[in-house]
Amino acid sequence: MNIYIQKIKGLRNSRDLTQEQVAKAIGVSRPTYTAIEAGKQELSLEEAKKLANLFSIGVDELLSGVIPNISKYKHMILTYLRMNISKDGKIPKTKLAKLLYLADFAWFYDNLESMSGMQYRKIAYGPVPDTFFRALDELEEDGKITIERKNDDGKDMFLISELESNKNEKIQTISVEEKTLMEKIAEKWKNKKTQEIVNFTHNQLPYFLCRDNELIPYELITQEDPDLVY
Repeated sequence: MNIYIQKIKGLRNSRDLTQEQVAKAIGVSRPTYTAIEAGKQELSLEEAKKLANLFSIGVDELLSGVIPNISKYKHMILTYLRMNISKDGKIPKTKLAKLLYLADFAWFYDNLESMSGMQYRKIAYGPVPDTFFRALDELEEDGKITIERKNDDGKDMFLISELESNKNEKIQTISVEEKTLMEKIAEKWKNKKTQEIVNFTHNQLPYFLCRDNELIPYELITQEDPDLVY
């Protein structure tokens, strides 16, 4: 069975879409789409592109077979925002992205699975999933966080913080063990400048060994020196 089948089903169900609705969105008949989900028909590249666009993810992420947990990823964002990483509770967007990456890959190092299931891509500013920016936008639209734009020495900086009105929201998707690891990561990097954590992640094997814009295999972190996992 194709590895992406369960992922397609999971993404469709998470958005409460019927097979008929997805079939219409990608331009195939319902029987054809049903056959794709049943593993009886191959997904064409054009259909994969349309599905990826429908689910707001990359084609290679769609075909990877890994099902990302966007709700949990958002909770990871909120969890970090509630830690004392900065005195004013605001975390630079780039630094937040790196903290999330370290949590996912450090968890994989010990458990051979990531916390969120996100697929990270090698881009100029570091490893980041395609859905990072979407997650922030949706959290802001939902009135959970605020994104403040600041000019620092001629460079635009975006500071992320949780709105006071959302701080009573209970986070139940993060286990005690996961939160403990995130706290250790936050403690290590809370007094460090953004560029320091950027340099650290750029020098790790997962980022260093991949080509630009390539998805980063989680398995690469298992080859890293234990002291350099986070």
